Amino acid sequence: MKRILIYLFVLAATIGSAAKTLTIAEADKKLRLAEQIILNYYVDELDNDEVVTEAIRSMLSTLDPHSAYTDPKETEELTKPLEGKFSGIGVAFNLISDSVYVVSTVAGGPSERVGIQAGDRIIMAGDSSLVGRDRTAVMGFLRGDKGSKVDLKIRRGKEDIIFRVTRDDIPIHSVDAAYMADPTTGYIRISRFAEDTANEVLEALVKLDKKGMKNLIIDLQDNTGGYLGSAYELAEIFLHKGDPVVSTKGSRVKPMNYDTQRDGLMTEGRLVILVNQFSASASEILAGAIQDNDRGLIVGRRTFGKGLVQRPFPMPDGSMIRLTTARYYTPSGRCIQKPYTKGRRDDYDHDIIDRFNNGELTNADSLREMPDSLRFSTLRNKRAVYGGGGIQPDLFVPLDTVSRTDYYRDLVAKGVINQYTLSYVDNNRAELKKKYKNEDKFLKSFEVTDDMIEQLVARGEQDSIVCNREQLAISLPTIKCVVKGLIMRDIFDDSSYYRVANQISDIFNRGFELINNKEEYERLLSGQQQTH
Repeated sequence: MKRILIYLFVLAATIGSAAKTLTIAEADKKLRLAEQIILNYYVDELDNDEVVTEAIRSMLSTLDPHSAYTDPKETEELTKPLEGKFSGIGVAFNLISDSVYVVSTVAGGPSERVGIQAGDRIIMAGDSSLVGRDRTAVMGFLRGDKGSKVDLKIRRGKEDIIFRVTRDDIPIHSVDAAYMADPTTGYIRISRFAEDTANEVLEALVKLDKKGMKNLIIDLQDNTGGYLGSAYELAEIFLHKGDPVVSTKGSRVKPMNYDTQRDGLMTEGRLVILVNQFSASASEILAGAIQDNDRGLIVGRRTFGKGLVQRPFPMPDGSMIRLTTARYYTPSGRCIQKPYTKGRRDDYDHDIIDRFNNGELTNADSLREMPDSLRFSTLRNKRAVYGGGGIQPDLFVPLDTVSRTDYYRDLVAKGVINQYTLSYVDNNRAELKKKYKNEDKFLKSFEVTDDMIEQLVARGEQDSIVCNREQLAISLPTIKCVVKGLIMRDIFDDSSYYRVANQISDIFNRGFELINNKEEYERLLSGQQQTH
């Protein structure tokens, strides 16, 4: 009985001390003790690495939504897109009827050098068949170390040809498109902020300048970010020397202010940046810097609100902890990060759905109900901008919920539109290239016929997508535009797709109207009442 009383006393003392905040030393001791107890006394054999990995993941899950652990393979895949290159054979491909179909080859890349062409089908890589493989498996066979060789069995028409390809570094571009939207308006679409992004944009600007560009549209829709340094370098192109770009603050790190060091290449001319609810991180840094310095206008919908700074901590085995150490603030003092509850990542991940359900994505009035506590002022014109997470646009554009019918959604989701356009180009490539010598001629003259739409409908029915004629009629302009854009992309290059697709982009069209309306542009930039 005495032993039981002593045990209860110790247990009560332990529970009573649970509320006490542990020191770093006490927490470290407790964590190590728990690890040793599990590893030494658990009933079954354990994988030590797995135990430690799960412990790290669990610890990070109690913090903010962006602190994370990646194993060695995940770390490698995470860094490749931002480093701007990987080693492979240099093709863009799609999967059609279990076959690997070459959409295009990288100019000057390994496959182009040996004669592989768009329209070829890759049947085998070495001794391994690629037929019926998923995309991840195919990439695993095609990518490899620089200098390594692979024999590819290519089916061209009815003939099988063996090509020996020497893998090489393949650049991953940040600029998806750069073209003149009209005689004085340039357009650049940026998909990520990687090591070479600023150089790619500068190259695009030089080319557009030679074509007569006076004003510029930068498209950051769906751009989820990347390197802070790249966002800073881009902002510096458009701002004057000494202009603030972004600052970072954290309780355990030194505050940092990032100001421009020189006058930019393009400090004059109207500038519009297109954003939506998926524009995040470095995209928000650039948009916030342009907005707060009154250098240009933001058009679209409130951005994602990812304003936490992750510092990478590499581990000896190649894994990595990306720990949040600070928050990003725009030049006016707005915190880019949207609110979150520690350890409640599900709520955080549902934020975009919540925005749709509460009407923010479709109703401009939802943006006007902002408390004074979130009100800030731009640096030059002292116009009102708001914090609370993300970058609020100067000109709101609602989400199109009409033309995207369920029927259109199903065609896209099952890859029917992609499959149809690839087959169409495959069957008509020579004729199309002969008839349309350049992008301008294709853009002006090519039409998606009713017969082509019926072929698309029939292909959908093969995949059990029953045609809803009423919904088809509603989505027809969108479907025709997407089909034309995908065909144009396969004939020319990836950039040409956006020349077509932007014709049905509400955000692009509103931004294009604004940049060509000097009076409205200057009125919004001066801080007068916003329009929608």
